[in-house]
Amino acid sequence: MPHHTPLIATISIGLALAFLLGLIAQRLRLPSIVGYLLAGVFVGPFTPGFVADQKLAAELAEIGVILLMFGVGLHFSLKDLLSVRTIAIPGAIGQIAVATLLGAGLAWLLGWGGGAGLLFGLSLSVASTVVLLRALQERREVETGKGRIAVGWLIVEDLVMVLTLVLVPPLAGLLGGRPPADTGSLGLVDWLGIGPVWATLLLTAVKVVIFVALMLVVGRKVIPWILHYVAHTGSRELFRLAVLAIALGVAYGSANLFGVSFALGAFFAGMVLAESQLSHQAAKETLPLRDAFAVLFFVSVGMLFNPSILVSEPLAVLATFLIIALGKSAAAYAIVRAFGHPNGVALTISASLAQIGEFSFILIVLAVNLGIVPAEARDLVVAGSILSILLNPLMFIAIDRLAAARTSGAPDAPLQPDVSAESGKAPTTLAGHVVLVGHGRVGSAIAAALKANGDAFLVVEENEEAVASLEKDGIETHVGPCGETAMLERLNFEGARCLITAIPDPFEAGHVVEAARAANPAIRVIARAHATDAVAYLTKCGADVVVMGEEELARSMAAAAGAAGAPGHRYGQTA
Repeated sequence: MPHHTPLIATISIGLALAFLLGLIAQRLRLPSIVGYLLAGVFVGPFTPGFVADQKLAAELAEIGVILLMFGVGLHFSLKDLLSVRTIAIPGAIGQIAVATLLGAGLAWLLGWGGGAGLLFGLSLSVASTVVLLRALQERREVETGKGRIAVGWLIVEDLVMVLTLVLVPPLAGLLGGRPPADTGSLGLVDWLGIGPVWATLLLTAVKVVIFVALMLVVGRKVIPWILHYVAHTGSRELFRLAVLAIALGVAYGSANLFGVSFALGAFFAGMVLAESQLSHQAAKETLPLRDAFAVLFFVSVGMLFNPSILVSEPLAVLATFLIIALGKSAAAYAIVRAFGHPNGVALTISASLAQIGEFSFILIVLAVNLGIVPAEARDLVVAGSILSILLNPLMFIAIDRLAAARTSGAPDAPLQPDVSAESGKAPTTLAGHVVLVGHGRVGSAIAAALKANGDAFLVVEENEEAVASLEKDGIETHVGPCGETAMLERLNFEGARCLITAIPDPFEAGHVVEAARAANPAIRVIARAHATDAVAYLTKCGADVVVMGEEELARSMAAAAGAAGAPGHRYGQTA
């Protein structure tokens, strides 16, 4: 059996090291992406020890790009973008322009050409989808007004980058790099009497238009039909395989038949699939593989980073970092304020965008491969990315403290209310009450029963529409992450008689259960679970009763059928 297995070594060691460093990053309350990038640095050619196969890592990273872009397409909502178009579209374009000019200015100081400066600046202008969405999700702000603006802003940036990735290869010669191999454009030069650059652009544009037309006209009907057909077979394995085949197949076909990037092909595959009712299931089925290859993508980018640039060009690294963290962040803040939005919204948007990620890496690596920018530019982008991602959580902490200081120090001129940020809300005055975490389909039914029974209770909820409905009904509601210390202190677990967690995430629920049990050992804890391992976990955290939906459904169905005894039992039931 052969022992020289560079593919297995690259995947296994890359993932193992990424897991270890990602775990350490999480423990330090930093984004996991920092650990993934550092894992790449450790297995790269510029550090001692094991060196992964860069060529294989690059191909694995390409799969990660395809799946990432497929996921972006699946979540692309024209409706959401249009709802914030008056600020997201001009704001994103304006911020990209400012950041690009700043990056081009730094490139000029470093002695690079105009094309190198343009692409270097563009690579510094766009935020990471992964980092931004994760930051908003941790703060429960995705569905809020400012969360929608940030996501809409991000979609516009992604679309600009998709367009850039399409245009860069045919323009490589004009930008100072290696001209692309002739793909038939010379015939257009003779036929139309135009220059080779314009001929290449025209041919590329025709190919892209044909591809987009095929996807919107044919793919829009064929791809959802294929998925619906496979779904009716009842085989989850075939459904998962169909989704992956569509994502990878369309990306590969678009690159080989139409000359467009893997990224654009995957984005359109996801976008046409997003209109299907099965889009959420498709996203769910591909999520584990997408996450794994996304990790390998960041590892491969870390492998490209030469740490020596921190010593050889410290001022250039600092300037790159300042453009990312301060330059484009200040531009975003100014634009949001200029459009009449409150200070809190402007601060959140500026902090959300004060980092760079996957698109920046894709663009700068492409530019290096085409000879447009020097390898030094790639090192600066990766260094700036790592530093900005490290700083990003601190910026959000600073925003929270600033908002709290303004709230306490200026009662006559409060900030505009935002349902997602209640760090200053007073603790509950209830005692002997029920704490209900979650007001979705399950939680709303529980709340209705508690209200009908006349029980004193409060609700912890993050969805803006649900919160508005609860407050309209006069129900005490606390908004925000239920696991945060500030939130837990407001719920008065010491005086509560019962905790009910109606949220589906067992890890988040387990954290709340542990906090409640620590504050009040006598509190009654009832939790919701979807699987037996979640039952065991929540029981270990201290839940008295863990109700699994499938068990209760089986019990009710058996009882309705007149069975002698209903199957199953309530896990964790105590006397």
